[in-house]
This record gives sequence, C-alpha cells and structure tokens, in this order.
Amino acid sequence: MTKIFEITHRDGAARIGKLVLDREISTPAIIQIHKKDSPIIDSGSLWRKTEFNEPAESKKIAILPHKSLPLNTREEIIKEIHEEVQPVSGWAHTGKVVHPFAHEYPASDLYVLGAAKQLENRARELVDSIIRLKENTRADSLLYAPALATPENLSMLVYLGVDIVDETLPIIKGYQDIYLTNSGENHLDRLHEFPCSCDVCLTNTPEGLIKLTRKERAEMLSHHNSLKLTEELRTIREHIRSGHLREYVERQCRARPWLTAALRLIDTEYRFIEKRTPLFRPSTLYANTSESLNRVEIKRFEQRVMERYTAPDLDTLVLLPCSAKKPYSTSLSHQKFINALGKYRKYVHEVIISSPLGVIPRELELMYPAAHYDTPVTGHWDLEERAWVGGCLRSYLLKNRYKNVIAHVHGAYREICESVERELGLDFVYTAEEGVTSSASLKRLESAVSGAQSDRKRGSEEMKLDHIRATVDYQFGSGAGELVTSGAAVKAPFPKFQLFKEKQQLATLIPQYGTVALTMEGALMLKDYPFYKVKIADFTPHSTILAPGVLDADPQIRPNDEVIVAGGKFFGVGRAQMSGWEMKECSKGIAVELRHGREI
Repeated sequence: MTKIFEITHRDGAARIGKLVLDREISTPAIIQIHKKDSPIIDSGSLWRKTEFNEPAESKKIAILPHKSLPLNTREEIIKEIHEEVQPVSGWAHTGKVVHPFAHEYPASDLYVLGAAKQLENRARELVDSIIRLKENTRADSLLYAPALATPENLSMLVYLGVDIVDETLPIIKGYQDIYLTNSGENHLDRLHEFPCSCDVCLTNTPEGLIKLTRKERAEMLSHHNSLKLTEELRTIREHIRSGHLREYVERQCRARPWLTAALRLIDTEYRFIEKRTPLFRPSTLYANTSESLNRVEIKRFEQRVMERYTAPDLDTLVLLPCSAKKPYSTSLSHQKFINALGKYRKYVHEVIISSPLGVIPRELELMYPAAHYDTPVTGHWDLEERAWVGGCLRSYLLKNRYKNVIAHVHGAYREICESVERELGLDFVYTAEEGVTSSASLKRLESAVSGAQSDRKRGSEEMKLDHIRATVDYQFGSGAGELVTSGAAVKAPFPKFQLFKEKQQLATLIPQYGTVALTMEGALMLKDYPFYKVKIADFTPHSTILAPGVLDADPQIRPNDEVIVAGGKFFGVGRAQMSGWEMKECSKGIAVELRHGREI
C-alpha cells in the first residue's frame, strides 16, 4: 500500500492520479530519469559498480539495484536473479524492476517493466505481462515502462495501465533522423514539409534540417519528438477525463498492426478491464469500429440482461428495430410503433434489437449505454455484427419463453430473426413489408397484436413498476428490484419516475444514465440484501468516505455504482467512486460519495 499516489480519474485500466513526492506530479507522466530533478531515480545495475549518492531520506522514488535481463530469458534464470537481488532498506519509497515474464512481485510503490523496449511489436507479450503484473500488485502501485513510449503508441500503453513513461525512445529516434507524430514516424529525408506547428517545425523545413550538422539536427528532431510525446500525453489525459479514451485508442491503434493486435488481445481479457470500468460514463459511447463490439460496456450490458433481468409474465413478445434517437421510445419510429400497439400494448412485451448492444428490453432502454451510444448506420451489417446480435437474441429466447413472437423488422434485422427462428424451431410472425413505419406495416403490426390477446396483461402502472424493478435488478442483482418495489407506486412522468411507498419516497430514476438513486428509506429496503455493500469502520462519515475507512466492500462494485454503506451504528447510501476491490487496497482517494446517511 503506497501513501504517495492517489487515483483521481478512472477509465478502464487507464487512470489519472496525483503522485506526491518532492513535488506533486499528475499521472500519466513523462519523466527524464537521468536528470537531477527527476522524481524517480535509478540506484543502478548490479551488473556493474554504480555511483549512487542520493540520500535515503530524499522524497523521491528510488528504483532499487537490479539486474536487467533480455526479454527471452529462461524462466529459471529470471527466478534465480530475482532471488539473488535483495531489497535495500532505508528508502521510504521504492521501485522494483520486474521482468515481463516474472511471476513474483515484491511489495513496492513502483514497478519498472524490464526489457520494455523489446515488447514493441510484440502485442501478446506486452498485454500478458501488464495484466499479470497488475493482477498481482496493489491497486495504488504505479507502473513505469521505460524506453517504450512514442506519440503513436502512448495511448495504448496508458489504456493498458501504464502510469509513467520517459522520453528515451523519442530522443533516440531524433538521433536516427526519424520524425515522430501521433500517427506514425517518418524519415526526415522523405518529408517535403512539416505537419507540426511546434517551434522546431515552424522555423525550419525538412530540407533545411538535413543541411545542419548531425548533432544540431538530432537535437532539433529530439526536441520536436519530445514535444509531440508531451502533447499526446495531454490529449490522453483529457480523453480519460471525458470518458472517450477507448474511442481515441480505436483510432490510434490503426497506426501499427501490433497496436491493433494489442487492442484485440486486451478485449479478450474481459475480467481485467471490466473490474476497472465504471457503470456509466458522462459521454456518448461511439461504436465506430469492429472492435467496438468487444467493448466491456457492451458485453456487460448484455450479460446483465441475461443474468439479472426478468421479463414480465406475458405471452407475446414484439421485436422492434432500434432508432437513431435515444431513448428509443422518444423517437418518431417508436412513437408510431407504440401508437400501432394501442390498447393491445398491455398484452405484449417489447424488446429492441440493436447493433452493437444486442437485445434491449423496453424497461432498460434508459440504462447506460442503451440510451447513450451512437454508431454508423449504412444498412449493411457485417458477419461479426450479425453473429453477435443473433447470439444475443438466441440466448434471450432460450431464457425467456413466449407463446407468440411478433417481429416488426426488415432488412438485416429480419434476416437475423429468421436465422434464430430456424435455429430454435420457433414460428415468428413478421409484420413489416414496406419498411417498418409504412402505414401497411403498422396496420399489420396492430392486427398481429390484436390477435395475440390473452389473460396475461399489465396496466400502465405495472409497466412503470416493471421499469423500476428491472433497473434495480440491473444495478444490484436479480431479486433486489422486488425488495424495493413491493407495495410501492410510481409517480411523476417518464423518464423521471419516482418510487413511493405510502408517503415515503424510495427512489428516483436518473434519466441521464438510466440508473436508480435510492433515498434513505429505499436503501433500508436493501439493508439485508448481501450485495453492493461497503463496510466501514466505527465512525460517522459526512459527505464522503475515504478508502482507508473501508473495512470491506463487495468486489462487484464498480465506479458510479449505487452502494449501501454500513458500519457500527451508521447506515447510508451513496455512489461508489472506485471499484470494491480498490476500496480495500488503496490508502488514498474517495471510495464513496454519500447521498444520505444516519445512525440507526
């Protein structure tokens, strides 16, 4: 547990933090480790005698004496060297060099990824080594990848979880007559003009630099390359703050095949990224690439629909296409669908089919990211989209059985439905012939639902309760919604539902994210519910709970989750600012922002 680093913003494995040493440093950070004012100093290699004069009481991180090894070193040698290098006492804050293939990680404030430069162009080894290190070290320890960062790969390194880089590679590239940008590198003699507006590029031309002495040219190119790295770092930090780092990485990874491979590989590590990803973000999710289908937010949404959502007890399912406007029910097309259903709407359950989200029950249309995504619409669905959406629909229909399935879809939507229909041996009724909003199609939809009446139905008030119940289940787990909504009624119009029991308000639906915010009385309904709880020490918090005050926390908790707080005589409810596992490991930072709390 380090007391010098506080994480302030999280976006998957990427984070912004405050590193407090002899001065405060914002991470991700670029250091110049060989300069005297560097916050991190290297004690030197044990392969040779090194002069090291920094006093032990210095407010810096000291990388302990180490024996660096090449990447392709046998595992037994890595272990032997690891055992040979003994920790040095006396330093308050230490860094430890670890080989990418190491499996043991002694406690440290900072971990230095050894042989990092050799991981360039080796996506699998890079991803595996970072995941292994991160999963076996504390949440508030830092990761430094030396001699690896360039403007084009920095966003990927930060996305994977690297906190600190250096200028080594940009400087080396400068001495090799290589000009760096965030979209790649160019040899100086192949450039006709500079695309950059830094002080080097504004006052020079490629031809002019070539005429300089080698030393002068190298210094100028190195300066430019370092400036571009710093510029890229600032851009990345802004994307973390806005919640758009993933979209930026999807663009940046196109610069090199190995970066695209790294993104695809990290996407297969669902658990690693999911446990670090907030329940919702303050920004639109842009699903612009094929890799977007593998985003944690998309997979988690569909997983929770399958595992936590309980469909209403109705005989008839109506499948509808998605719309550009969100939430779907406010769009012109869905207003037409709802009008066509008319008085028969109480007999049917509406589910929307969408790429990239799969299937979205009407009750969850407000939930992030169902009402918060945008994607290119061309009318063409590729094989990956068809397979994903078809798989989601298949899984949904295997879990939720209906006597009748009415599919008001056309084009690729219909082709997907027909494929699932054949696979499951079902009989769908298709009602759209000339587009889903044509008068003829809407009349066919009305006719189909009118013929599907049954004894199973629900009124408008029950539909509202189902919305709240489904949302609470989505947030807390199956069964929680029934605990909160039992005997309650919904007031206020959609999408600002408020849940009341008698005269006490239990919850409010937050339309910006589709989540439910509990009142104190609503939280008490979940007092004995086992999940999404934070246990604190015997004290009375006020507006926030800091991580050191947390004794235990549900590992399911993610940033922005609604959580129940209890400890001693205190009981409250608030929003998590970090994951549950981080609350137990971090020595700094806000764990929960309290909304309500009191002694009971």
